[in-house]
Amino acid sequence: MFTLIKREIEDHVAFFLGAAIATAILIVLLVSAVLNYDPPPDIPVYAVGLLIPVIVVVVIGLPAMGVSQMYTDRNRRISAFLSGLPVTRSQILVARIVTGVLAILIVLAPLTITGTVLRDLLLPPIPIYPGLIADMSVTAFLIAFACYCLGLLTGWTSSRITPTLGALVLTCILIPLILVKGFGLHIKVILILFIIASLVRTWQKFKSTAL
Repeated sequence: MFTLIKREIEDHVAFFLGAAIATAILIVLLVSAVLNYDPPPDIPVYAVGLLIPVIVVVVIGLPAMGVSQMYTDRNRRISAFLSGLPVTRSQILVARIVTGVLAILIVLAPLTITGTVLRDLLLPPIPIYPGLIADMSVTAFLIAFACYCLGLLTGWTSSRITPTLGALVLTCILIPLILVKGFGLHIKVILILFIIASLVRTWQKFKSTAL
């Protein structure tokens, strides 16, 4: 399994580099916004606003990564080659999903840690409720993972561009759910159900399609 994950990372290293660069930029923006924060009369919403660039990054990158993994497999017949080795289709797909999760964590984990440290250092000057960062981080991870799963689901075709555009369109339908539901339990349940359905459908297509 480690070898499969390592191969996936090497084949899609550009996405990991992009995730690292995006994280560095967003951390700088977050620190700058917090240090230059001037409290208004009411509760600020800047923390929610800073989540938007993260969503933009994952919306563009993660569906494309999922599509790229499946597209590369189909055109290079990677799974056909690996099937001759002592690995199963389920292991191949799990390795891809783990790789996608690692890419998501590269973006979100440093941001979450930075936000938590800044909150602990500067609270109470920054009036946010204690669970806000955790709720934002969990919701951001779930919607990022949902975007990635859409890429996996639509990527097993002979074209790379069309599935990517399709995944982005479906993702743009998911994003407004946050504006409607916020970061609470309802949006998390919706995203988890969507992720499960996407993964189940992806597995059905992957195991039934000729390699």
